[in-house]
Amino acid sequence: MCRRRAERALQALAFDSIGARYNEAFPAKSGQLECGEWLLRELEPGARVLDIGCGTGEPPLRQLADGGLDVTAADLSDGMLGLARRAVPQASFHRIDLYDLATPQAVRAWGVPELGPAAAGSFAAATAFFSLILLPQNEIPPVLGRIRDLLRPGGLLALGMVEADLDHVPLPFLGHELRISGYLREELARTLAGAGFSVESGSGHPYAPASTTLPPEEQLFLRCRRVS
Repeated sequence: MCRRRAERALQALAFDSIGARYNEAFPAKSGQLECGEWLLRELEPGARVLDIGCGTGEPPLRQLADGGLDVTAADLSDGMLGLARRAVPQASFHRIDLYDLATPQAVRAWGVPELGPAAAGSFAAATAFFSLILLPQNEIPPVLGRIRDLLRPGGLLALGMVEADLDHVPLPFLGHELRISGYLREELARTLAGAGFSVESGSGHPYAPASTTLPPEEQLFLRCRRVS
């Protein structure tokens, strides 16, 4: 686990360096915006939403905050958090390793009781757009379970993933090496079910990243609900 934590810390440093260039590489955000529209339709004004791996905050975090939701954002990259704070100043921000969500480590290591065990059931919804892909496959189910713990019964999850059978594979990205995981959609649905989520709807978006050497990819956007 120490090695995995070190790898996540190195990836966070890479994102510190990448900064706003991330939006240049991935300018199209229609899948995220469609998920945001779903959350705005489903949730009452002022409902609490957790954005896991918020990145620059543009545009999903801004969309939810401007829509009247009470948004909390979490990321391990100081650089990304800085950009997101400037873009969406009305949101709350926390630096934390997403693996530590809903665990005592959120308090002991990060000083974030708002995302520790005492926060169980306190969020109406969560978003995780391409943040779980930075974990090895064996870490994704427990993190999904911890996200579930933070949601109220019937809480919603908007999830963005890459459709590919990848497990922590090193890939070049804007001058850095990132380790990426993905699932084929049937396996992803089974993984979500095992973590206590039903998939209410989903869509696939073929996408060719701009300004990078990454190959074209199929982006999956799933709208999920806590069922247990």
